[in-house]
Amino acid sequence: MTPALPTAFVATLHALLGEDGWRTDDRALEAHAQDNSWRHTLPAGVAFPRDREQVVALVRACREHRIALVARGAGTGTTGAAVPMEGSIVLSFARMNRILAIQPGDRCAVVEPGVLNGDLQQALMPHGLFWPPDPSSAEICSIGGNLACNAGGPRAVKYGTSRDNVLGLVAVTGAGELITCGGPYTKDATGYDLTHLLVGSEGTLALIVEATLKLTPLPVTQAGLRVLYRDADAAAQAVSRLMAQPVVPTRLEFMDAGSLELLRRNGADVPEAGAMLLVEADGDHDTLPYLLQALAAAAEGDGLIALDVAMEGSARETLWAARKALSPALRSIAPGKINEDVVVPVSRIPALVAGVQALSAEFGLPIVTFGHAGNGNLHVNILYHPDDAGENARAHAALPRVFALTLALGGTLSGEHGIGLAKRDFMAQAFTPATLAAMRAIKGALDPEGILNPGKVLPPV
Repeated sequence: MTPALPTAFVATLHALLGEDGWRTDDRALEAHAQDNSWRHTLPAGVAFPRDREQVVALVRACREHRIALVARGAGTGTTGAAVPMEGSIVLSFARMNRILAIQPGDRCAVVEPGVLNGDLQQALMPHGLFWPPDPSSAEICSIGGNLACNAGGPRAVKYGTSRDNVLGLVAVTGAGELITCGGPYTKDATGYDLTHLLVGSEGTLALIVEATLKLTPLPVTQAGLRVLYRDADAAAQAVSRLMAQPVVPTRLEFMDAGSLELLRRNGADVPEAGAMLLVEADGDHDTLPYLLQALAAAAEGDGLIALDVAMEGSARETLWAARKALSPALRSIAPGKINEDVVVPVSRIPALVAGVQALSAEFGLPIVTFGHAGNGNLHVNILYHPDDAGENARAHAALPRVFALTLALGGTLSGEHGIGLAKRDFMAQAFTPATLAAMRAIKGALDPEGILNPGKVLPPV
């Protein structure tokens, strides 16, 4: 049973937010009890502020009464970062969903955190602009959530992640203070870079209430390559070649044999192969053929089976629709899935792929690997039946081995999903005690009472 909140605190929130802005009914609590990690804890209440002033007052009330506060966007995250803890309240940014300004001359947009990525892209199209981050949930995920976990997506290989595409923020610290950092400019050597510190902090340092986003002109045209290889190692070696030459692909996706089998099982027209790369370039009509030629030359090499070009239109869309269908289709192999988005230097992708294949054989479980190879960011999916005690145990025993392999290759625990609860306890393996101490010092400075999303990101001392 959820602990009761202090009467004075509840009265403050009722007065601040009104009946429709502060809810404790079962329907509201259940709707905000989990994210896409499927972890589940009922909050003690859900707040729906309409503006930054209400967020400031809400944080100050939580600080006064020592009530933990968990910010939430659309709930599409996979690490448990938006899952409340017992006795905490959830702050939903669903009502702070306005696009405040689109400034084509400055190539930026000013938005509230509840704006959906897909809605922003639609609003930018008439201006010939887009915001580059494109996670698989782009149509339904929020900008605030993208910033909180530093979301990326396939386009990140050329255009960068959320952190690379934000210019400034307005945020409320755990002390209830409104801070402003950055602005509608691309160069800034003034003081500490708080903007990029807050992006990726998963709501543990401050709550973003406004963001100035860096926009990019829409490309004139795009085209892609589908490249099939004898085995995963040959494809991984090709990734290293592709990223070592001057033309930067817009997207560079890797899929292993298990991924291809799954695509065929779900009706996609994918030939038999040991692995596949999807490579895309964008540009204008004059330069694009030369870009594709350079990428095709780099993709050729030992183990190549076939290389096909898909220009604009249905052929190209079919390729990417197949890639997007992969993650949900995994549950047709097994109902249980541990999906970790580890990152290694691009040159170490062959070793990561080989190591994951060895773990699959060692633990007797299917492990399907695909992802954003151009950034060294691969999604390692350990598949198992949760009701099979042996498979369950082996899957969870394999997980730390995946992380150990990644770190041994000079990599890191996450490229775009974040840490949340899922990877928190592995942070001590990824960072030295002194580095973690510095992170805790920053947390203490911005959130002195530890009320913002406690228990996430940083491991227990």
